[in-house]
Amino acid sequence: MKIDSNQPLEYSTEQNKMNILGFWIFLGAEIMLFATLFTSYFIYEGRGVGSGPSSAEIFEIGPVIINTMILLTSSFTIGLAIHAMRIQRTKAMIGFLIVTLVLGAAFVSVEIYEFIHFYHIGATLQTSGFTATLFTTLATHGAHVTFGLFWGTMIIIQLVKHGLTAQTANKSFIFSLYWHFLDVMWIFIFSFVYLKGMM
Repeated sequence: MKIDSNQPLEYSTEQNKMNILGFWIFLGAEIMLFATLFTSYFIYEGRGVGSGPSSAEIFEIGPVIINTMILLTSSFTIGLAIHAMRIQRTKAMIGFLIVTLVLGAAFVSVEIYEFIHFYHIGATLQTSGFTATLFTTLATHGAHVTFGLFWGTMIIIQLVKHGLTAQTANKSFIFSLYWHFLDVMWIFIFSFVYLKGMM
């Protein structure tokens, strides 16, 4: 299905640019949020050793590697969805979006498993400042992924109902930027929280 030429030209040019600019401003605020979380985590990391398990005792390499592979794959599939959008293949685009969301749901499931594991070994929000900031950082990222699942689902519904129009194309592109942002934040979490904590 091709992009609807009946869409107002203003929407497909100036309005789209304003929407994307607004989204970059939103991402700037999100970067500040995660920067604050990372800073808090680094301050408390290694403290309160006597009041709970250390990072080396908490983290398991298996779930971390699985989640990293899941998100990296989802970054590839969202890229394929946008490529399908650009060549105006709506069905392929929807298919790749669905795969991306399934991978996102799998990521959240593994993270829930991790939280249960943390709880069973005595790491909770109340255990220490370190575990509190750890849970907050991971949960904030997980909440963003969960929000992305709902957002992506709404875009798929609009694509099914209205096809690939200037409006749905713009929403899909902005969603892809958001998803790539989540992937980048996970790389930071993987590198500076998990890997550093396991050393």
